[in-house]
Amino acid sequence: MTQPPQAEQRDHLIEIHGESRNDPYHWLRDPQWQTVMQDPSVLDPAIRDYLEAENSFCQSVMSPLDGLQETLFEEMKGRIKQDDSSVPKPDGAFAYYRRYEEGGQHPIFCRDQDGVETILLDGNKEAEGLDFFKIASCQHSPDHRYLAYAVDSKGSEYHQIRIKDLEQDKLLPDIIEQAQGGVAWAANGKSFFYTVLDDNHRPCKVFHHPLGQEPSDDRLVYEETDPGFFLGLDKTESGRFILISAHDHTTSEIYLVDAGDPTQAPRLVAAREEGVEYSVSDHGEQLFIHTNADDAVDFKIVTTPIADPVRSGWTDWLAHKEGHYVLGLLLFKDYLVRLERVGGLPRIVITAFADETDHEVAFDEAAYDLGLDPGFEFDTPSLRFVYSSMTTPLQVFDYNMESRSRELRKQQEVPSGHDSSDYITQRILAKAPDGREVPVSLLYGKDTPIDGSAPLLLYGYGAYGLSMPASFSTNRLSLVDRGFVYAIAHIRGGSDLGYGWYLDGKLAAKTNSFTDFIAAGEALAAAGYSSPDRIVAQGGSAGGMLMGAVANMRPDLFAGIVAQVPFVDVLNTMCDQDLPLTPPEWPEWGNPLTDLEAYQRIKAYSPYDNVQAKDYPHILVTAGLTDPRVTYWEPAKWVARLRERKTDANTLLLKTNMTAGHAGAAGRFDILKEVALNYAFALMVTGKAG
Repeated sequence: MTQPPQAEQRDHLIEIHGESRNDPYHWLRDPQWQTVMQDPSVLDPAIRDYLEAENSFCQSVMSPLDGLQETLFEEMKGRIKQDDSSVPKPDGAFAYYRRYEEGGQHPIFCRDQDGVETILLDGNKEAEGLDFFKIASCQHSPDHRYLAYAVDSKGSEYHQIRIKDLEQDKLLPDIIEQAQGGVAWAANGKSFFYTVLDDNHRPCKVFHHPLGQEPSDDRLVYEETDPGFFLGLDKTESGRFILISAHDHTTSEIYLVDAGDPTQAPRLVAAREEGVEYSVSDHGEQLFIHTNADDAVDFKIVTTPIADPVRSGWTDWLAHKEGHYVLGLLLFKDYLVRLERVGGLPRIVITAFADETDHEVAFDEAAYDLGLDPGFEFDTPSLRFVYSSMTTPLQVFDYNMESRSRELRKQQEVPSGHDSSDYITQRILAKAPDGREVPVSLLYGKDTPIDGSAPLLLYGYGAYGLSMPASFSTNRLSLVDRGFVYAIAHIRGGSDLGYGWYLDGKLAAKTNSFTDFIAAGEALAAAGYSSPDRIVAQGGSAGGMLMGAVANMRPDLFAGIVAQVPFVDVLNTMCDQDLPLTPPEWPEWGNPLTDLEAYQRIKAYSPYDNVQAKDYPHILVTAGLTDPRVTYWEPAKWVARLRERKTDANTLLLKTNMTAGHAGAAGRFDILKEVALNYAFALMVTGKAG
């Protein structure tokens, strides 16, 4: 195709708050979208034709770079240790792990006993003959006899739960359909709890399933009737309690079920209070609760008796300290471990219950990423954590909390070779319009000139309090080794500088996310890391909204934009309470149905609603047909409107994965093909594709 598709315009009037808006691309939303999520073949033919035409146009434009994409793919594939495995996690007489085989796309779940491996589930065999396949969870029963695993064969995140008898190496007839994903096993391993999704993809009911029973006879344990709340399942570290959590993005409510008595009714910990979040662990006869209650913006830890956990009885165990963002805790029989972020960097602090002394696990680098890796055992002095930086490949450590010694259990291997000394990582501060300083993490080759001539990829997200870690990635080396500077903007809306950093980038303060990102781009250009004709911006999902917003606000600052599954039709989606995620999203963006101020605010920045007749950068947009989080029609409508209004001759591409959802392809090598497309586009628009 030499000419881009032009989507048909069909008038569709929307009236709200006394205002009438025409949405001429509304028809791209299939009226049977719920059915399409589970059976893509029923997609309206006219919509399919348009999406396929866009895919064909994308292919025709990018086809001269097929060789480059293949080279990028092989490079990234060459950095993956194909026969890799995780560090085994002990659980009684067994140790559980997953591994990959040479050439295998999917994980193989295994366990070891006295040096003898047993394959529990082979993802490659399970995926045979399927266009899409992903194992969402794999959980063994406490008695080690059964394996419950959840699979998604459409990319729609509607999962099927299956049960395998590991002693007899056969599947049970028990099959749970339309499940959220994982299960929570009762203590005796004879039954489990699971969550199901409604037609709007909201996890809304928890059921109890005794093995061998027809799922239609399963007991309803809890139903969440508020359309703005989701349900989740978990277990405390001790295994004593199953946790049923009802939550949106800012409020939570938790119920306890005794894992030893799964027929008992759930018991409420503390009733939901708007804006109050909490999570629960148990130790002895106390609950340890991680919470932002009582205006603890950066969170604190409280205790309360298990027998009577009412809010009024919560007592501070670790008081709130501004600037010390408590990310979470992990409990052991003799220790409490908390992960904090101070000054933008994570740290691990360990408290011994015996004498209530604290100590911190120290690290040397100036910027790094750190995470706790929970195991299966409660009565152990061993803590597993994962460490990396933008130059240091991932390392897995076992830390003895008693002796305070650490053992390196795994160092990420890069088969094609990697020398950290060939790269430089830095962190600079960009000044936002309101004077706040926005951290930006950088990675580039030691020989890369810092004179404005280097191309630069600037990544951002900025929503839901999610931080963007300064971690290691083998994929981005394919850009850095070609002279790119790779930058991560730690903008407001994320929690990189504490929970207040998140609060200052949502609702009425949402535009801070956009102006922070723009400030980062300006600062990088001013410091000579790149220049506006060489900067490519990238973001996905809510970060795709960021891409759409900055494209409208400062198109002159970017040579190109890569928007992955972008949430760009914000106003229409937030006004449609029948869509999968709309009611739970209102605390993040506002409810434009009932709040005129929220309506006007969202309308002012919603990328789709603010496309103008002006020049835009080169733009690559990706989507997933069965995506329940950002429905396929959002990026499709945005591209259609951009084609209609933009005044430049720059490249605009839409690539829809017709057999996948929000996360794109599931196979570990198929994923790389999507990354290769993004990187080839970035190289093309910065003149580095040759």
